[in-house]
Amino acid sequence: MALAKLDVVVLDCPDPRALAGFYAEVLGGTPTVEADDSGEWVDLKVPGGAALAFQESPGYVPPKWPSPDGSQQFHLDLVVEDLDAAEKGVLALGAKPLDAEDRTRTFRVYADPAGHPFCLCAC
Repeated sequence: MALAKLDVVVLDCPDPRALAGFYAEVLGGTPTVEADDSGEWVDLKVPGGAALAFQESPGYVPPKWPSPDGSQQFHLDLVVEDLDAAEKGVLALGAKPLDAEDRTRTFRVYADPAGHPFCLCAC
């Protein structure tokens, strides 16, 4: 029997509204701001998937990928039907490629606008 149930994955970032908007465009869903409307916390209920939340982190420093000296912290694997089309879409939304050299693999690595690594993976 499990001791706990995963509720939400929280990403620290400098601008929660902007990053929630990026992932809403990529995954679907509508961002909702915490009740006090401070913008320090934004939830994104992803259709058919786990929820994401975005928390303002003053002094945020993005992870480095790959880096033997720094922590990647975590990354998201996002399954897509067409890698080329999905890549075009995330780049238009502000993602940055992190490993553009190898186009033969079944996944590609990017950074979101706040610098978190994520992969687009062929299904």
